[in-house]
Amino acid sequence: MSLLPTARGPRRGATRRRQPRRGKPLPGGAGLDRWLDRLVDIAVIVALLVGGVALLLTLLLPFSRG
Repeated sequence: MSLLPTARGPRRGATRRRQPRRGKPLPGGAGLDRWLDRLVDIAVIVALLVGGVALLLTLLLPFSRG
């Protein structure tokens, strides 16, 4: 059994996923759903950044009063 592909037939393997359609708006408010997903992503990233800065300030400020 060879690991190299042969020219005997179509390639077999993982199922290929359909590419999302571009250009046409999707029915049923799917465009709104995409914007809401993006808004949630941005909100989570901002919350993580604010939490990280707050943690750093909490850890570093006691040493700066020294």
